[in-house]
Amino acid sequence: MSKPINMRRCIVCRQVKHKSELLRVVKTADNFSLDLTGKQDGRGAYVCKSQDCVASLMKRRNLDKVFKTKLPDKLYDMIKEQVHM
Repeated sequence: MSKPINMRRCIVCRQVKHKSELLRVVKTADNFSLDLTGKQDGRGAYVCKSQDCVASLMKRRNLDKVFKTKLPDKLYDMIKEQVHM
């Protein structure tokens, strides 16, 4: 039996993609971080590694809406750096 394919939905474009094609932002008990391994504990939200999705994410601040709190600008900058914008 083969391994299941881990599919996740981008919070910006709403497309379902393989987990490896997305960046994961995770909320732990005390802070927010960018999860590059995809295995950190906590509530996660996924965004495409495309410049269009990241630009829209920064403009609309989708992560603030998903996590129902204001996230630091530093986290948005870290996401931007991962996509090389």
